[in-house]
Amino acid sequence: MAARVVSGVRDYVHHLRFQRNAWLYLASAIIVGTSLGAFSLLFNFYALSLGFSKTQVGSFLTFTSLASLLGAFPAGYITDRIGRKRALLLSSVITSLSVLGLVAWHTLAGFWAMNILRGLAQSLAGVTLGPFLMENSRSEERTYLFSFNQGIQTIAGSVANWIGGQLPFWIGGAIALAVETPVVYGWSIVAAAGASFLGLLPLLLLQPQPTAHQRGEVSLSPFQYTYRHAGQLLRFVAPGLITSLGAGLLIPFLNIFFNEVHLRSVAEVGALFSWSSLAMGVGLLLAPPLAERFGKIRIVVITQALSIPFLILLGFSPWYWVSAVSFLVRAALMNMSNPIYSTFVMEQAAPEARATVASLMSMSWNLGWTFSPLVSGWLQERYGFTPLFVGTIATYVIAIAMYWAFFMRRKGGAEPAGAAAEEGTP
Repeated sequence: MAARVVSGVRDYVHHLRFQRNAWLYLASAIIVGTSLGAFSLLFNFYALSLGFSKTQVGSFLTFTSLASLLGAFPAGYITDRIGRKRALLLSSVITSLSVLGLVAWHTLAGFWAMNILRGLAQSLAGVTLGPFLMENSRSEERTYLFSFNQGIQTIAGSVANWIGGQLPFWIGGAIALAVETPVVYGWSIVAAAGASFLGLLPLLLLQPQPTAHQRGEVSLSPFQYTYRHAGQLLRFVAPGLITSLGAGLLIPFLNIFFNEVHLRSVAEVGALFSWSSLAMGVGLLLAPPLAERFGKIRIVVITQALSIPFLILLGFSPWYWVSAVSFLVRAALMNMSNPIYSTFVMEQAAPEARATVASLMSMSWNLGWTFSPLVSGWLQERYGFTPLFVGTIATYVIAIAMYWAFFMRRKGGAEPAGAAAEEGTP
């Protein structure tokens, strides 16, 4: 048994021999993930402390997702033309500046404007990431790189959530103000945004690589590719779209759920979210060997299906400890399949079409997040959290059925051969 464990660890480490560009990006991702993760925890509390309603808080998230949705297709065009390095740098700068802008311009119009800007930057980063990781990895390490990237960012988020929960207490004590005030929350966000600028340094060291468009290898425009492969693309994006409808209803508001339903302080919520990020990170790091053994799509279906009972316990258990443990387990199971599915999709796309496919994946995900948070804020103010959990559970079940029907039942559980199999490795 011990020998098998040692052999498994050695095999895992062998798959982590990433290229230099990949390691530089991972270093940046850790820094940015830690700093902006703290911001994500504090944003809802900051907005509520300024007097915005929950419906308005939902509208801020809606504006962010709407901007990401509308910006996704142009973002694919931009990243193909300016290159991955410039796209990642531009996205990081705009994201950090937009977070600072939320503190400098804390009116309703200012919050809308900064969240739109942040959404556009997130769209550019999201569309660039998949093609960048594909272009800077070999086939045997690819699944590990996608999962390792999300895993270490999530573990960084564990640290970020703990820091985010403590920052208001540190800053409030330093300036002798009550913790739950706009000034304290604002300075906490400034500190988080300032730290995110350090993540630019590794990106500056990236070795630029010409994209397929820059090399003149593009045979189809994004619209032509979408038209010719409409059926395949619909199967790729539909499950994520349905999942996003449910996720947008609930996930952005779980910090408020624990604060109001289970009466936990900001620090306690930050600690819980920290443990959640750690649990997700561990799950993400375990995902690649499981995918190698059982198949990518099978792991997607199994892990997401297993998360549903814990989502039910999270929402409907009257005991905090049951809800909290379920929150941790659900987060690990539901999220560990995300990079596995992203790898699967990127492997099916031709090299010159990856940015286009990534754009459509981003658009499908953000479409749900565009409208659901706004509906969620309205539902919370009138009916509480029960409808949110019911809606999220229902959409997750539908999405899991789609994964099974599109990719397992059709292929008898086998992984379909895609363009990457013919392409060779970079």
